Amino acid sequence: MAVKPGSTVVVAKEHLQGVLDALLKRDYLVAGPVARSGVISYEPVTSVTELPEGWTDEQEGGKYRLVKNGGGKLFGYISAAQSWKRVLFPSERRMWSVRRDGKSFAMAGGAEKPGKAALLGVRACELSAILVQDRVLMWDRFSDPLYAARRRNLFIAAVNCGRAGGTCFCESMGTGPKAESGYDIALTEISGDGRHYFMVEVGTEAGAGVMSEVEVTEAGDAEKAAAAAVIAAAAGSMGRKMDTSGIKELLFRNFENPRWQQVATRCLSCGNCTMVCPTCFCTAVEDRTSLDGNEAERRSLWDSCFTLDYSRIAGGIIRQSVSSRYRQWLVHKLAAWHDQFGSSGCVGCGRCITWCPVGIDLTEEAAAIRESDGDTMIKGEN
Repeated sequence: MAVKPGSTVVVAKEHLQGVLDALLKRDYLVAGPVARSGVISYEPVTSVTELPEGWTDEQEGGKYRLVKNGGGKLFGYISAAQSWKRVLFPSERRMWSVRRDGKSFAMAGGAEKPGKAALLGVRACELSAILVQDRVLMWDRFSDPLYAARRRNLFIAAVNCGRAGGTCFCESMGTGPKAESGYDIALTEISGDGRHYFMVEVGTEAGAGVMSEVEVTEAGDAEKAAAAAVIAAAAGSMGRKMDTSGIKELLFRNFENPRWQQVATRCLSCGNCTMVCPTCFCTAVEDRTSLDGNEAERRSLWDSCFTLDYSRIAGGIIRQSVSSRYRQWLVHKLAAWHDQFGSSGCVGCGRCITWCPVGIDLTEEAAAIRESDGDTMIKGEN
């Protein structure tokens, strides 16, 4: 059948390989979820058999467990340990390199040139995070050319969630569990009554081209209703909630709330939350020189506002206390981000809660500040 943008089609599980084949034929490096080393990880895949069939994950504050549930779904997990940020915005990138040439230097290599990539299994919250990073790294006055190059060569195959995890709160943030835009194709996995299939919504010409090479049938009312029921079940089972009403003003006027000191007694300032967060974008620049002095290069690396040196300027370190660094992260994420980029910096994926070694929960912290709002403020350490 003819597939066009806006079409909704059905792909049987046994024909899903056709999607991968069509992408590989177009020279895309396909990255998708695999079960590896006790977690779901996004890795290069060429076959549907590499996907985590029958695996799911259990997530709570400071806890992640990968378990076999025997359900047979390919996308039955909640979220991978790391986000797609590591594909679009790698933790280490070469910016340029030079080599000695007689008495001068010559450019030995420019920025790394990425090829075409296809992301298979992008959740709605992760897709929203990609769109947030687009605003930060590509739409502002200062565009990151390395990010923009990867983004231009990207194909996104989203997967709508069928269940929510213990740390999920995407519904509160308006970012899920259904992918609404920004994808080339969006899949909803449906299994039951002797059938296992995917309802596929086609978003772009590129998506239509791929699906035109796959064996599909037109989605009927029954398939659409089944897909809607799957997504509704996920929306109704969120493990966390966050009241976002007036949150920017709430956090700004509670700059000296004693809660910042309380959370600092538990926070290890390890930066785990920023590493797994799909929207955090802080980086440092590092220059490296070979021992013989003949070669040098500049690299960009992930950094974190939780590290002591991140706020160092000529006059010294601005945020010396753990409380000031946690406050900086949460207030920027939930409040100042609105002023800078026109949206929240949080998409409700819950990774910062899951992967915090001591289970600090930003939804709990925001709720505690809201509850104490208006109380007598005790001046805290800056």
